[in-house]
Amino acid sequence: MLEKSCQEFIDVLASAEPVPGGGGAAAYAGALGVALGSMVANLTVGKKKYAAVQEDIALILDKAVSLQNRLAGLVQRDAQVFEPLSKAYGLPKETAEQQLLRNQVMEEALLAASLVPLEIMEQAYEGLLLHAELAEKGSRLAVSDVGVGVQMLRAAILGAAMNIFINVKSMENRRQAEEIREKAEKLIAGGAALADEIYRKVEEAIR
Repeated sequence: MLEKSCQEFIDVLASAEPVPGGGGAAAYAGALGVALGSMVANLTVGKKKYAAVQEDIALILDKAVSLQNRLAGLVQRDAQVFEPLSKAYGLPKETAEQQLLRNQVMEEALLAASLVPLEIMEQAYEGLLLHAELAEKGSRLAVSDVGVGVQMLRAAILGAAMNIFINVKSMENRRQAEEIREKAEKLIAGGAALADEIYRKVEEAIR
C-alpha cells in the first residue's frame, strides 16, 4: 500500500475501493506523526547545545524509527483484514447452513478487523510518549513539529477507534467485544489527555 506515491494513496482513498479506508488512514497518520518526532530527534542529535540529552535523544530516535515502521506496516495490515470483512457481508444467507457459515466468517473477520486498529492505537500512544520527551529535550527550533506530530498521533488514536467501535458492535462474542472496546476507550482517554498536555506545552514554548 505504501509503495504508492502520496497522491496515489490519496486518490485510492478517495475512490469507492474498499481499501485503504479509515483504519489505513489512521495508521498512515500515526506513521507521519512518529516520523515528525524522528525529524526533531535528528535535528537535535550532535548539537552542542543539547549535549546533556544526547543519549536520551539517540534512544528516542531508535524507538521512533522502529515505531514508524510498525505503523507503516499497519497501513497494509489494515487493508488485509478489512477485505475479508467486506466480502463476508456479501455471503449468502438464504439457508440455515449458509447463515451459520456466514456468521462464523463474519465473527472471525470482525475480530481481525478490530484487533488491527487496536494495535494502531497502541502504537500511536507509544509515539505520544516519545513526543512528550521531545517536547522537553528536542531542538527548540523544531519544537513546533512536535506539536504537529502529536496531533497526527491523536488523530491516529481517535480514528482507529472508530473502526473498532463499528466492528465490535456486530460481534456475537459480547465478552470479547467488550474487552476490545474497553481497551480502546482507555487508549482514547489516556491518549487524548496526553496529546493535549504535550500540545499545550509546545504552544507555550513557541508563543
